[in-house]
Amino acid sequence: MATHTPQTAARPWTAQDIPDQTGRTAVVTGGNSGIGLAAAQALARAGAHVVLAVRDPRRGEAAALRVDGSVEVRRLDLADLSSVRAFAAAWHGGLDLLINNAGVMNIPEARTKDGFEMQFGTNHLGHFALTNLLLPHVTDRVVTVSSGAHRMPGSPRIHFDNLDLAGAYRPMTAYSQSKLANLLFTLELQRRLTAEGSPVRALAAHPGWAATNLQGHDASLLRRLAMRAGNRFLAQDEEAGALPTLYAAVQDLPGASYTGPDGAFEMRGAPTLVGRSRNASDPVAARRLWTVSEELTGVTFPRLAVAADA
Repeated sequence: MATHTPQTAARPWTAQDIPDQTGRTAVVTGGNSGIGLAAAQALARAGAHVVLAVRDPRRGEAAALRVDGSVEVRRLDLADLSSVRAFAAAWHGGLDLLINNAGVMNIPEARTKDGFEMQFGTNHLGHFALTNLLLPHVTDRVVTVSSGAHRMPGSPRIHFDNLDLAGAYRPMTAYSQSKLANLLFTLELQRRLTAEGSPVRALAAHPGWAATNLQGHDASLLRRLAMRAGNRFLAQDEEAGALPTLYAAVQDLPGASYTGPDGAFEMRGAPTLVGRSRNASDPVAARRLWTVSEELTGVTFPRLAVAADA
């Protein structure tokens, strides 16, 4: 069970504060590297059985060797809705925790197998479909990893008239849109769960600036060089970057909470509750995005009461 342990200013929350996870099962998308792997390692050490949901099973198996505890690897390509459906269809039994962690960042313009802009399709639509397909199995919570980029200069918004940014593609615009979508998804998911009387909670988290391989695929050479320098001199390591995700996963927090580092500009520090942009708090936009996402993926919010009785 998730518990809340008050922390003092002298001792910020760390992975050592994760309560016993014995008997719990967690899925971590993109769990073969970066903060996903760090989160998986921490949960497994605490006793959870962790499923690494990864695009490349060989890389997943190599990562699993670095996890001290109960772990397995299953294939999941979030840029291919048929893969998402296959992953969900193969799931049996309960699922305590779903961590929507995988993502791509600031990449050159590309399309998913289903024709969606790659960042929006992977970071949002793939996780949207996965969550709704797995939701009848989820017993505790869904944590979706967003980013401080949801409030980048220029007031990121959902481009409902051109979600793929066709003819107007800019890598950072696409990334910011996808991360804003993660927060709006969490907001509307929690509203629907509450309306259903479900005890499941939807939360979001962001890692601050964590040194991972995510930045290495940036479409801009100058940004890659700048991020390489930032990773070396400014960033937290992967373990610290995973703490907001873990905090959201195990602490007794309200649904729709958003966690991140407590340091300056939320770049680094101990995990805590953080704010979000006004656009990320818009319930009308959240409902509109949900409707559009259902139309694009063909996946709808499940009837949880019917699923529970089945």
